[in-house]
Amino acid sequence: MTGAPVVSLQAAEKIYPNGTRALLPVDLQVQAGEFVTLLGPSGCGKSTLLKMVAGLLPASAGLVQRAPGRELSFVFQEATLMPWARVLANVRLPLDLAGLPRGQSDRRAREALRRVGLENFEGALPRELSGGMQMRVSIARGLVTEPAVLLMDEPFGALDEITRQRLDSDLLALWQAQRLTVMFVTHSIYEAVFLSTRVLVMAARPGRVVDEVLIDEPFPRSDEFRVSTRFAQHAQRLQHSLLAASAMAG
Repeated sequence: MTGAPVVSLQAAEKIYPNGTRALLPVDLQVQAGEFVTLLGPSGCGKSTLLKMVAGLLPASAGLVQRAPGRELSFVFQEATLMPWARVLANVRLPLDLAGLPRGQSDRRAREALRRVGLENFEGALPRELSGGMQMRVSIARGLVTEPAVLLMDEPFGALDEITRQRLDSDLLALWQAQRLTVMFVTHSIYEAVFLSTRVLVMAARPGRVVDEVLIDEPFPRSDEFRVSTRFAQHAQRLQHSLLAASAMAG
C-alpha cells in the first residue's frame, strides 16, 4: 500500500490531569485498506490511543492526523443503543443529527442494516435482540455515514466464542466489500490473528507500543485458517510478544 497514510501519529502521548501517564509517545501510520489491531492487557492504552485517533481525547503532546475527506466512525465496546427506539431509528441517529432528510436517512439506514444481515429487524427494539444482534446494529450505525475508516474498541469482547467468531468473519467480509480501513482493539490473540493485516502489541504502565507483527495471510480467511499450522505459528509469535510485554510492565 502506498500514498499518504489515512491515520498518522507522531510522538503522540497522553497524560491525564492527575498526572497519570496513560500513553508514552507513539509513532504510527495506517495506510488505506489496512486492518490494524491493537493487542495488549487492560490498562496498556489501547482504548486511549483509539480515542485519540477519533478525536474523542486530545493528545497531550505530539501530532494525531487523519487524511482530509476520510469519514470516520467509532464502534464502542458496548452497543450503546437507545432502548426506547426501534432498530432503524438507532441506525439512523448519526444522519438525523447531521440533519439529513428522513427519506434519505431511512434509505441509508436500511442499506446499512442489509450489510450486517439485519434487514428484517428494523422495527425491533434493542431488548428484543440478542447481544450479537445488538452489536450488529451498532456496526450498522457506524456504517451508515459511509466511513472510510472504522475504529472499533473491543466490540465483541462480551460475546460468547461462537458468536464472536461469526461476527469476526462477518466483519472481514464487510471490510473487504466496503474497502474500509479498520483499527481494532482486542485482548484476544486468536481474534487478532484472524482479523488483522498487522498487529501492534502494547505493554502497560505506562502504555506503549512494543512490537509489530505482520499477519501475511490471504483473504478471505475461513474457519479452516483458525485450525491451520500458520494460524498457530502467528498465535505463538503474539503470545511470546505479549509475555515479553508483560515483563516490561511496572
